[in-house]
Amino acid sequence: MTITQLKYVLSVAEYQNFTVAAEHSFVTQPTLSMQIQKLEDELSVQIFNRSKKPIELTEVGKKIVEQAKVIVDESNRILDIVHQQKGYIGGEFRLGIIPTIMPTLLPMFLNNFTKKYPKVKLIIEELTTEEITRKLTDGHIDAAIAATPLENEAIKERPLYYEPFVGLVPQNHRLFNNKNISSNELEMEDILLLEDGHCFKDSVINLCRTHKLDNKKGFQLESGSFDTLIKLSKEGLGMTLLPYLHTLDLNENDKKHLREFTSPPPAREVSLIYHKSQLKMQLIEVLKKTIDGVVRGAISFSDVKIISPLQKN
Repeated sequence: MTITQLKYVLSVAEYQNFTVAAEHSFVTQPTLSMQIQKLEDELSVQIFNRSKKPIELTEVGKKIVEQAKVIVDESNRILDIVHQQKGYIGGEFRLGIIPTIMPTLLPMFLNNFTKKYPKVKLIIEELTTEEITRKLTDGHIDAAIAATPLENEAIKERPLYYEPFVGLVPQNHRLFNNKNISSNELEMEDILLLEDGHCFKDSVINLCRTHKLDNKKGFQLESGSFDTLIKLSKEGLGMTLLPYLHTLDLNENDKKHLREFTSPPPAREVSLIYHKSQLKMQLIEVLKKTIDGVVRGAISFSDVKIISPLQKN
C-alpha cells in the first residue's frame, strides 16, 4: 500500500470516473487503474463498484476513503513540519474567497503579501460558501475567507474583521429622509437582494427574518453583483444593503443615498477559515498577519450585532 495509491483512490472517489481522475492526477488512465487494482488485490476487497455509472464506492470502499483522507493529510503534514522547522514561507497556497468579499478585500492585501512573500505561489479562487466548505473538506483549497460563523465542526474560524451593513436608499423611498435606519424598519418586499447562493443575501434575510419575503416589485432579479443592485436602486426600484467596505469606493453623489444603522449596527463577521487538520499553518499565520495589518486602518468597528450567514428556518 502506498500514499500514491491512496491519492488515486481519493481522486476516483471524488470524480466518480477513472479517466477524469487520471487527468486530475496527471497520470494515464491505465496507470491509475492498475495501481488501484493492485491495492484492491492487496486488501482482498473491492473499493469501487465499476458496474455503476457513475462509479460508486462499495460499503467497505466508503470506510477506506475516509481513512485514506486521514493518511494523506498526515503524510502532507510531514512536509509542513520540515518547512516550519526551517522557517520556510513558500510553496503553493490555494485560497478561496466568497464573491461579496473578494472585490473589496483582495486589492487591499494581495500586493503587500506577494511582495513580502515572493516564494509563495498564491492561487485564488472566487467560490461560494458551499463550494468553500466542500473544497476545504476535500483538501482542494488550503484556506478561505468567508462570512462566519458556519457552525461546521471540521472547519476552524479566525475572525479578521466585523463589517457593518449599510443601507443604500433611493430618493423616492420612505426611508430616504431618515438620518439612520433600524432593522425593524426594513420590509423585505422593497429590498433588492443578491441571487441565491450568496451568504450576504442570507444574512440580509436573517436580519429581516420577522418580515415575509413577498415579491411585489413586478420583476424578479437574480444578480451576483452589488453594482447591479446599486444601479437599480438609483433608478428608484428599491433600497438595498451593502457591506461597509463596498461603500468606500462610491462616488460622492451615490454616498448621499447611504444610511447607517442605529447602534449597534448589523454586521457580518469575516474570518480566515481552514480545515481542522491545520495543514500549512505557517502560511495561514502570515496571511492573517498581512490582512490584519491592512484592514485595521480601513475598518475598526467592534460594537456591532453579528448577523449569521446561515439560513434560519
